[in-house]
Amino acid sequence: MLPFVERDLGSGPARRHGPLRNHDEVIPPMRFPALLAGSALTLLAGCATVPAAEPVTVATAPEAAPVAAAPAVPDNILLADWTGGFGGVPPWDKVKVSDFPEAFAFAIDEQRREYRAIADNPEAPTFANTIEAMEKAGRRLDRVGSIFGVYTDNLSTPEIQALDKEWSPKLSAASDEIRLDPKLFQRIETLYNNRASLGLDAVQTRLLTRTYEGYVRNGAKLSPEQKQQLSGYNQQLASLFSDFNAKLLADEGTFIQASEAEMKGVPADVKSVAASVAKDKGLPAGSYAIRNTRSAVEPVLTFGTDRALRQKVWTAFVNRGDNGNANDTNAIIKQIVKLRSQRAQLLGYPTHAHWRMQDTMAKTPTRAMELMMRVWPAAVARVKEEVADMAPFARREGVKTVEPWDTRYFNEKVRKAKYDLSEEEIKPYFQLDNLVQGMFWSAGQLYGLEFKENTGAVPVFHPDVRTFEVTRAGKPVGLFYLDTYGREGKRSGAWMTTYRSRARLTGDDIVLASNNNNFNKPAPGEPVLVSLDDASTLFHEFGHAIHYLNVDVKYPSLGGSQRDFVEYPSQVNENWLLTRPVLDRFAKHYKTGQPMPQSLVAKIEKASTFGQGFATVEYLSSALVDMKLHLLPGGDVDPDAFEKATLAELGMPREMVMRHRLPQFGHLFSSDAYSAGYYSYLWSETMDADTWAAFEETGDPFNKTIADRFRTILLQTGNETDRAEAYRQFRGRDPDVTALLKRRGFPVN
Repeated sequence: MLPFVERDLGSGPARRHGPLRNHDEVIPPMRFPALLAGSALTLLAGCATVPAAEPVTVATAPEAAPVAAAPAVPDNILLADWTGGFGGVPPWDKVKVSDFPEAFAFAIDEQRREYRAIADNPEAPTFANTIEAMEKAGRRLDRVGSIFGVYTDNLSTPEIQALDKEWSPKLSAASDEIRLDPKLFQRIETLYNNRASLGLDAVQTRLLTRTYEGYVRNGAKLSPEQKQQLSGYNQQLASLFSDFNAKLLADEGTFIQASEAEMKGVPADVKSVAASVAKDKGLPAGSYAIRNTRSAVEPVLTFGTDRALRQKVWTAFVNRGDNGNANDTNAIIKQIVKLRSQRAQLLGYPTHAHWRMQDTMAKTPTRAMELMMRVWPAAVARVKEEVADMAPFARREGVKTVEPWDTRYFNEKVRKAKYDLSEEEIKPYFQLDNLVQGMFWSAGQLYGLEFKENTGAVPVFHPDVRTFEVTRAGKPVGLFYLDTYGREGKRSGAWMTTYRSRARLTGDDIVLASNNNNFNKPAPGEPVLVSLDDASTLFHEFGHAIHYLNVDVKYPSLGGSQRDFVEYPSQVNENWLLTRPVLDRFAKHYKTGQPMPQSLVAKIEKASTFGQGFATVEYLSSALVDMKLHLLPGGDVDPDAFEKATLAELGMPREMVMRHRLPQFGHLFSSDAYSAGYYSYLWSETMDADTWAAFEETGDPFNKTIADRFRTILLQTGNETDRAEAYRQFRGRDPDVTALLKRRGFPVN
């Protein structure tokens, strides 16, 4: 596989998905470097001026010593070929954490031999013996990385965190050894310079071009001394990413204790979960323990009548990573931002944002900023209106000034008064199992995919994980893993992953896809009722799975998508949740079994733009701070001071905070994945809103003609064609931001 092409970091071949729209879709970013098959290049950099583990020396000179003959594969389950049907599945039931060091060491060495053989091939370079050979390399390490990624994201322990800290720099060094190899690059450059005479088709030309440009963008033309410096940056950043993730996970593992009186107003199902956590923590009877994660905190902030508890819960949540203790992340962020700036300058770019955006649809920070600032003023103006709507309700409860810990609470009261609609009225119809069947049914109507549960037929990494066989017209297409509930050691948020993606060159036909959520696990026998926001998140993540179940490409490196495209298919998929056919069949009251009445649907639709000021500003403030942070030329920054000053400059409403403050912004600091890229959700939503308008124009949300065009032009092709051109082919023009503004209820002009 190519260790340099910047592939999708959010899902699919990148194997770890993830931001956000209005929900908290924390994409567990790739912390492994791009040597892993299908992973996106993150150039995890380091710097000698920052204390860290000593960098591994990278052998990049042509005279590097020849590699010895391949040794026998050790008897280690992580190194064995996957078996068990579906083209082979991860052997979760046999994995031991102690197996990882040997597996990494052997797989890295094997990949080194594979690339060395390509670079040292005495025959003249051809597309087959160079580019296609690279596409096939590193597959064993890819499998090891897929399994380890689940351990770091879904099953993290201090032992796993220590391994991540140890091996991330080593993996980064191994990746650099390949992508900075002058002999390998010489073969690539020779092919690129003669590409017009090689008889390549359009897809092969795109792969060769992206391969060459990716190598150049990531340091292939640097001097030997500069390459060593670059690799040092990469290793240092790999270590810092691991540190950040461990500290954030530790803060999210804390909880807020509450009494029965303090929990007044909190929904019964939420209280039941908090009571269960309290029991597990050994707290006195009658106590509640609220986990410091979004899914546990937001219901308390929305419904809890005890203002002091709301403030306590809100304070703990927004200050994750920012408490001046052992889990404080500010020093790490300061180092990461500085190192990114130094790396960008070494690579010839003015800032990290300019470097990261080279391979995106937006292309430049300026275009991304233009889109965000087109929406920002209208969103801020709407927030002021929404706060004014809250004021009468606040006064009735003796609250003179609405504070950030009040906004969700009073917002819910405004919604109830304006639209006679409450979240608690919706939740009884959103029973999780029914919604899962609803998203499967929708995928069948649109794309001919069929899902049949086969839990127990294949190994899983946790007893809560369910599995489903995926077919189309009776032919196996994939295996879908569903990891639904939150738990200690699992990242917060929601994300999509693939353990294997479809690529004809390597004979990979059965996709292994996973959705990961953090819904509250109920007591035995109790139903799982979710909010409208959580239901949208469920459909969103499934949209990523649908995308990669439909991808049908020849070359693994063209199976992913650019960062600001990858959220587009998933955001489109949210739209089918509230269609009448889905609601009639699957939004059934968990007690009566009756479908959601049209009167309730009408109220939801009428309130569709309610709260969009807060939702948009909450997200967009995070995206703007991200971009401005990574546009700092020197990268010298005090994270807290920068965040405060930037928000003041933007005119951030005082009644709210960013969805992700910098000290807990995992999208940015657990890897390079979304750094200078959080804007991508808005970019993707522009296409999403415009695409949904195409379905609405037909009067049929399941219009097969539109669905077929969407699948064949945009989903199936992966990154084999230019994504902007593909969109124009699908829609007949560029996306129109007007649809997005209308959806959010903002002025179009």
